[in-house]
Amino acid sequence: MNSDVLSITNIIVGITCLVSFLLMEKQTGKALLIFHPVTIREHHQWYRFVTSGFVHADMMHLAVNMFVLWSFGNAIERYYYPAFMGDFAAQKYMVLYFGGVVVSSVPSYFRQNKNPNYAALGASGGVSAVVFAAILFEPWQNLYLYGVIAIPQILAGAAYLFYSWYKDKKATDNIGHMAHFAGAVWGLLITGLMNPELFTRFVQKALQGPSWL
Repeated sequence: MNSDVLSITNIIVGITCLVSFLLMEKQTGKALLIFHPVTIREHHQWYRFVTSGFVHADMMHLAVNMFVLWSFGNAIERYYYPAFMGDFAAQKYMVLYFGGVVVSSVPSYFRQNKNPNYAALGASGGVSAVVFAAILFEPWQNLYLYGVIAIPQILAGAAYLFYSWYKDKKATDNIGHMAHFAGAVWGLLITGLMNPELFTRFVQKALQGPSWL
């Protein structure tokens, strides 16, 4: 079978879609996997930091996360990480993604571990990590908002970080904006720390501006 089909990204997307779809309407099963800080603290169910990334609230939540992961993850896994990370690029990619899932939940754990009403789910933290790793490699490459509107990745990323920070401070909805922010920062930092020359390369590319200027 074509190795492109069996990429780590595609396997993660497939497993996540399967688990999310099977548990979409099964609250009991979903409750065993979601991120619930009180349960984690009281029963030491640390696995929830990871398993919460395999379940989603609804089909739209799942579709958006998995489409973005599929789009950016395959590029990172096939081109950027093998070219810049040397040995064990596949393992490092898994650290990027699953580390993003875990790290994105850490702020909420410390904030909410005495609040029995708080729970979270979804792969957004890991997806944010992958997207921001791509920004580190190619800051001026276009990201297509809604599949149509071309925006340079560095500008979209900066706006995304500001929006996530601002919405987290306002706390007017049930979306885990700090998880998005933390996952994005993890993606930038862990990728750069695994190859510090990327930080210099990123700054040089960012200062050069887009090729069309």
